[in-house]
Amino acid sequence: MAKLSLFDRRRRRVRTALRARASGKPRLSVHRSGRHIYAQVIDDAAGKTLASASSLDKDLKGSTGATRDSAAAVGKALAERAKKAGVDRVVFDRGGFLFHGRVKALADAAREGGLEF
Repeated sequence: MAKLSLFDRRRRRVRTALRARASGKPRLSVHRSGRHIYAQVIDDAAGKTLASASSLDKDLKGSTGATRDSAAAVGKALAERAKKAGVDRVVFDRGGFLFHGRVKALADAAREGGLEF
């Protein structure tokens, strides 16, 4: 078996801790790349995505997705779509990324939009 990178080890550690605390709540998963940020609310029990948003969406697309402002816009849009899907409480899965910068901006905007975590 190949040796895991530090990022993959951190992602596994975060995901394992979330499973222990989730208690049936959907998971708000975040992925960030150099140019964009993506977020989705996932029901792990059913294996389905309930809501998603990214900086590539037509209504959110700006000059670039690599800013805190675009991450906040994605967070607000995700919270709005999750509310329409009937989700108000989630567990935040930072996916191995540090809770800082764009990831934190997305989380704060989702909280302002009405999601609880």
